[in-house]
Amino acid sequence: MALSGGHKDRGELRIHESLDELKTDLADYIAEISEASVKERGVFAIVLSGGSLIGLMGKLSEAPYNKTVDWSKWYIFWADERVVAKNHADSNFKLAKDSLLSKVPIVPSHVHSINDTVSAEEAADDYEFAIRQLVKTRVVSVSEISDCPKFDLILLGLGPDGHVASLFPDHSALDEKEEWVTFITDSPKPPPERITFTLPVINSASNVAVVVTGDSKAEAVHLAIDDVAPECPLIPARMVQPAKGKLAWFLDKPAASKLEALNSSQ
Repeated sequence: MALSGGHKDRGELRIHESLDELKTDLADYIAEISEASVKERGVFAIVLSGGSLIGLMGKLSEAPYNKTVDWSKWYIFWADERVVAKNHADSNFKLAKDSLLSKVPIVPSHVHSINDTVSAEEAADDYEFAIRQLVKTRVVSVSEISDCPKFDLILLGLGPDGHVASLFPDHSALDEKEEWVTFITDSPKPPPERITFTLPVINSASNVAVVVTGDSKAEAVHLAIDDVAPECPLIPARMVQPAKGKLAWFLDKPAASKLEALNSSQ
């Protein structure tokens, strides 16, 4: 690892020399949290995102993880989803199923995808209702400081504009405090209709990891982590700040290239 350490209140930085090293470290990290959650609660509630994240999780379907992880205890959710059919090329569910979930022995009924036959608003309401039922049965924990669900691990990517999940810069969805799941119909990235976890839910998780690769994301990583001037834009990734949980950043060197910590250590 090129650099590992904390960054004040912005969590743990795990900066990697290569993508392969990042993938192995990410698989170890997820497997460790899975094991700890199953030991403590009997289940592991994990939240996925779309984009390059799923490919970076690929080592979980290989030895040793495919045999050592207790897949039967995994319950899978999505931090955001495009309101398209499950077999559509833009579906985060399809991406995860094709690249990971179909290669490990996940219990199909533990995979909680959105209702893809209704509007974005109804899909968000349905998804929140489903999560509320699972909070009642303690498949998903509940936050000690709010009524929000407390997922064991939320995995996020990061867009060049600083968006996480489907929370985009300057969008009203960033201000949603009451709903657990909200919807947007005007995503700046196609497709326009999406559902997304809100910031209170993301920030109630036990663990949040933001996984970022490539130099096109370097400026967003800098704005999300470093102490920047007040006139710098407040990007959504900067608002990811678990209230009680732990925050970790998995970065390759190109994504971390504008970080003060990396540049000061060279």
